[in-house]
Amino acid sequence: MSAILWQLLQIVLVVAISPLITGWVRLVKSRLNGRIGASPFQPYRDIYRLLQKEAVVAHSASWVFRVAPYVTFGAAWLAACIVPAFTTNLFLAQAADLIALVALLGVARFWTALAGMDVGTSFGGLGASREMMISSLAEPAMLMVTFSLSLISGTTAPAQIIAFVLSGGVGIEVSLGLALAALVMVAIAENGRIPIDNPATHLELTMVHEAMVLEYSGRHLALMEGAGMVRLTLFMALIGGLFAPWGMAQPGGDAVAVLVGLAAFLAKCFVLATALGVFETSIAKMRVFRYADFLGGALLLGLLATIFLYVSEAV
Repeated sequence: MSAILWQLLQIVLVVAISPLITGWVRLVKSRLNGRIGASPFQPYRDIYRLLQKEAVVAHSASWVFRVAPYVTFGAAWLAACIVPAFTTNLFLAQAADLIALVALLGVARFWTALAGMDVGTSFGGLGASREMMISSLAEPAMLMVTFSLSLISGTTAPAQIIAFVLSGGVGIEVSLGLALAALVMVAIAENGRIPIDNPATHLELTMVHEAMVLEYSGRHLALMEGAGMVRLTLFMALIGGLFAPWGMAQPGGDAVAVLVGLAAFLAKCFVLATALGVFETSIAKMRVFRYADFLGGALLLGLLATIFLYVSEAV
């Protein structure tokens, strides 16, 4: 019964906190640029404002354009719900799998790209083609990270990997450092952050994600923006849970342990959000033809981590 309760809490938490994390990243970047910046609660106001507006749909749009925001948000939300954030005692923990997580993110990306091409605008097709190029390199890198973690723990279930790390069965491993670096690079690409994409730009030659959602408005745009915020929280929970799971509550823990897990999760999220803001402020956006170099490096790091672990296990 407690597993269902904590699962429901995480379902609400990942949606409730996602706009705040995005707002915090924007605030950090504003302060580092010498500006006051908007309140970290501004994304809540933006989403509320969009939900109040009417959704304007182009005459050339099909049912795909209307359905895509709901599928995209649902897939991102489900992916965030199966990754343990503050406790591994979740109802969906037994069914959760890192390979299924990659598949859910792929579903969200596929429908977003499909919606971008559905209207028939040049910007939508441009953004969709770039998104597919990025995903063709990011997904293999993510799978390499999954295989690296599975070689250590013997499973691809996030809850079991976290339990294995907390049990003390893992020391300081070079391969885990490589896997962490690869996952961070994939997270930057998946969330459309600098240097891959700039979420604040509307320049035609540099847009990726913004180009695909350019035709959306009202509640449809709110769902697309919300899916991006949930995806960012998902990767922060994934990085903090798999590589720094300290403080996370285990099955059998009481309410105090869950409260400690919640506090640890929030602290990790805001530390990672601050680091993201500092990183984006200190680096420039890449040219499109250099995306392959960046994500190829992530794939190479994930592959090296898998090879090192396989060789060490064989020896």
